Amino acid sequence: MSESNRDRGSSITRVLEIIEAVASAGRPPVPQDLIRDLHIPKPSLHRLLQLLESEQFIQQDIQGGIVPGIRALRLSVNIWQNKHYKLSREAVLSSLSAKIGETCGITVPNGSMMSYTDRVQTNWPLQVYLPSGTQVPLYCTAGGKLYLSTLPTSKRRQLLTHIPLTRMTKNTLSGASELEQDVKVTEQRGYGTDNEEFIAGMVGFAVPIYDEGGQFVGGLYTHAPTIRKSLPDLLAFLPDMQQAAKEISALLSETHNSLKKSI
Repeated sequence: MSESNRDRGSSITRVLEIIEAVASAGRPPVPQDLIRDLHIPKPSLHRLLQLLESEQFIQQDIQGGIVPGIRALRLSVNIWQNKHYKLSREAVLSSLSAKIGETCGITVPNGSMMSYTDRVQTNWPLQVYLPSGTQVPLYCTAGGKLYLSTLPTSKRRQLLTHIPLTRMTKNTLSGASELEQDVKVTEQRGYGTDNEEFIAGMVGFAVPIYDEGGQFVGGLYTHAPTIRKSLPDLLAFLPDMQQAAKEISALLSETHNSLKKSI
């Protein structure tokens, strides 16, 4: 936010800065982090944090860090789904889907699941139908394993201890050690794969979408029935997927900057 356009000392400005700092933090900040980074006096910060928590814009995690609350999450989803911004993403997805010849979409973390937010279907008679809004597991989907690979090891292990690793197909990695190894490989190569681990007869892969600060915000995925394409067939389009992910990241930056200018 530009200092020339607003008074940094106003409560509204400080509230917005707190929400923005919490949402963009690489790890959940504690109050002392916000005091240092935002230059807000301690009494004022604690008063504003109490207000934001009571209104469900922030909440504390089990370690005392501050994370976005349910209302902040709803706001982010509503902005993401706003027609003005959604059309630009769909244009990128449509072009990519036409090039690959298969369904493409975006998936984002949602607690212990991944949610499909954007999707462009192919016109093939045979296809896997997973509409926008569908929630899928972390441990057996390309986007889910990609997200897991971005987490610190301790947080990833903590998360996985609370998730039942149900065997969805014969290829599902339902053992903690083999899943951890697969996630490490995912981290090294920079993309996640689903080799019939979620749905028998379906393969796919996902590449990361980052915000302007380099934080993971979601995965760009494509998937196909094995009767039409193998996993290596899909991976041949890795450069196209990575380029499309960069374009979507640029759109996110434009969205963020336009929202900042409107405040």
